[in-house]
Amino acid sequence: LNKVSSLLPIVAGTASLQCRFFNRYYTPDSPVPGDRKYNYKHLVKYPKDGKYTIEHLPIVLNNGRNPTTGMKVERRRRGGRNTNFRWIDYNRMGPEEKDQFKEEQIIEVQYDPNRTAFIALVGSGSHLRYVMATTSMKIGETIQSSNYLPEIPTAGSPGNSYPIGALPVGTGVCHVETLPGHGATRVVESGSQAIIKRKLPDGKIVLELRHKHELALDPRCNVVCGQVSNVGNSKIHIGSMMRLRWLGYAPRSGLWHRKDGYCGKKIKALPPIRHFKEPGPEPVTIELKCWGEGPNKPIVPRTRRNN
Repeated sequence: LNKVSSLLPIVAGTASLQCRFFNRYYTPDSPVPGDRKYNYKHLVKYPKDGKYTIEHLPIVLNNGRNPTTGMKVERRRRGGRNTNFRWIDYNRMGPEEKDQFKEEQIIEVQYDPNRTAFIALVGSGSHLRYVMATTSMKIGETIQSSNYLPEIPTAGSPGNSYPIGALPVGTGVCHVETLPGHGATRVVESGSQAIIKRKLPDGKIVLELRHKHELALDPRCNVVCGQVSNVGNSKIHIGSMMRLRWLGYAPRSGLWHRKDGYCGKKIKALPPIRHFKEPGPEPVTIELKCWGEGPNKPIVPRTRRNN
């Protein structure tokens, strides 16, 4: 009884949260358009064996719906041309020994219809993979990857990957890891680049993004020197409504309203430095059921119809 009574405040708090959002379109457990847990654009059919491949993979369009529940989440995401998926390897880690590098030759720099940046097909021996291309990558060149962390930072070469602690302050980097060994998740959009600003007393490296937000990263996090390719992607003129449909965006609602102060520029203070930590175990979900009261099956009322 004591264990059950200790769980009642948790259940009551969840119920009150659900009641507070009852009249809204989104409930606390439902996804929102900014949620990165699901891909509302498409689903990729990966190989059943789970092995990496450079073959183009088929895609199933979600059209802005949650792939689990089918609920419409992104209203303007609908349709678009049929494309195939290129499996990108976001792990550019190398050996941790001094003067040891993982060398790969650039075979081809390609356009990818599923992302804004260009991709590069690289190979080392018999292993081929796709990586994000930087502005300095050219066919026939060799790129290097290293995880050696020296005591004194030294300048890196564009296109090569290093631990962020091995580069000096002021270096422009991209393809950033937030946790060592987890693969790049930041600064992978076309034309993006971040700047190494300073080192904190606890040893973490502060990285400034292009919108002035700052991240505190472990010195072992892997980054790539340089800038992501396809810099002028944001300046491409759409030109027509049909091109937007071709890109997978439906027309807007068409509702016109006069612009007021809500549409003006806002001057807000920058958020504090964001720190990252290893993900912990998943929270335990406890479900309470009462079998002693009421019927064991739902009651379905009978309807009286005049035959």
